[in-house]
Amino acid sequence: MQKITIFSDGASKGNPGPGGWGALVANEETVIELGGREDHTTNNRMELTGALEALTHAPHKDADAVLYTDSRYVINGITKWVKGWEANGWVTQNKKPVLNKDLWEKLVDAVRARSGKIKWEYVGGHVGIAGNERVDEIASNFAEKIPVTLYSGTRAAYTVNVADISLDQVKQKAKSESSARSKLKAYSYVSKVDGTIQVHKTWAECEARVKGKAARFKKATSSAEETQIIQQFS
Repeated sequence: MQKITIFSDGASKGNPGPGGWGALVANEETVIELGGREDHTTNNRMELTGALEALTHAPHKDADAVLYTDSRYVINGITKWVKGWEANGWVTQNKKPVLNKDLWEKLVDAVRARSGKIKWEYVGGHVGIAGNERVDEIASNFAEKIPVTLYSGTRAAYTVNVADISLDQVKQKAKSESSARSKLKAYSYVSKVDGTIQVHKTWAECEARVKGKAARFKKATSSAEETQIIQQFS
């Protein structure tokens, strides 16, 4: 019996903004990469579209499949929330219309069209998992209108090891450190716009200066780091 391995991802440059989605579908013999874009969309819509397109194009409808995604929104929605939404006429517990109903309905149909079981697996983004890194690249490139060649051919000739879901420890450590740092209290914010560097005491001040402009900006957590950032920007 065939087993299908799927990775899907979505990206938006601005939320809403231009977005892209990417997916790869592999069985024991073949791999196909998929991708697309929209001019005005959201990250969640692109995540949903990636999973939907992957399942729609996955062969062997009676085969079991594992779908890896870094979107908890997709996983929680399809495994927990949709039953309640359908029962309530696609209204949330707060009596509000379900966002992205059109895509959720299509995803539910795609799941039900398969007689094989689908296992939804969460994988952390940007931690070196080969399949996830590849579909992230596809989604981001489509969002930014960067040309990308999509593979379709034998699994033996495919250069991405979709069976390897182990983490890159260096990337995992860097992501953990970045997450921890983001929770530290800001000492200041440094921005550079049109060659001029300024220091701001609040994020609101910094955001007002850099929003919509070609700019560099970074949070400093100490006086020493503020000085270091200024030197980097100079």
